[in-house]
Amino acid sequence: MAPNEDRKIREKFKQKTWNEIKTNDSWAIFKIMAEFVEGFERLSKIGPCVTIFGSARTKPDHKYYKLAENIAYELTQNGYGIVTGGGPGIMEAGNRGAHRGKGTSVGLNIELPFEQHDNPYIDPDKSLDFDYFFVRKVMFMKYSQGFVVMPGGFGTMDELFEAITLIQTKKIGKFPIVLVGRKFWSGLINWIQTTLVEEGNISTADLELISIVDTEEEVLEVINTFYKKYSLSPNF
Repeated sequence: MAPNEDRKIREKFKQKTWNEIKTNDSWAIFKIMAEFVEGFERLSKIGPCVTIFGSARTKPDHKYYKLAENIAYELTQNGYGIVTGGGPGIMEAGNRGAHRGKGTSVGLNIELPFEQHDNPYIDPDKSLDFDYFFVRKVMFMKYSQGFVVMPGGFGTMDELFEAITLIQTKKIGKFPIVLVGRKFWSGLINWIQTTLVEEGNISTADLELISIVDTEEEVLEVINTFYKKYSLSPNF
């Protein structure tokens, strides 16, 4: 086990003194508050945006990278801004497509010991850095009017189910959630249908919160249909 991982585990079992609580835990509140304040102030002005989630490990020559870039490009041509996690892989592809389409390109980066670094396709005034995952997720959910979910790992799953849960529980509006890649997502959807629904843990209607597609044209159709249903208009 790495020394830093060992330290984090042992610290959870350590009885803290009052001074340690004041110095470490209590003062962290101000750092958290500062991240919320900066995020709210800067993102409240970005206009209608679609967030693209996906793996940081996807390489530029991969079909999903190219597809994510094309999806972002097409969305900007229809007036939507793009929000990503600001890092490499699918996130870079999303910002790259937005940059190519001369649309709004937002990056919400997170400080990690590996994988994550800013990509060069984010608008200079729309790049934010976060220490806390939960603050960053609030920004995704609060300022997105649609979610496009490309293939990814644990982080992507976390973001996907956060969006589904908040919509299911009516904590945010019923914005579209589009899973891209039928082959990739089919196993998960099948498990949801045969286990979660059959066990009564969710309803069949909850599956209607998700659309599954393969192409940028299908993504655009889902997003545009949502906007037309509510007689809304993106940035044009």
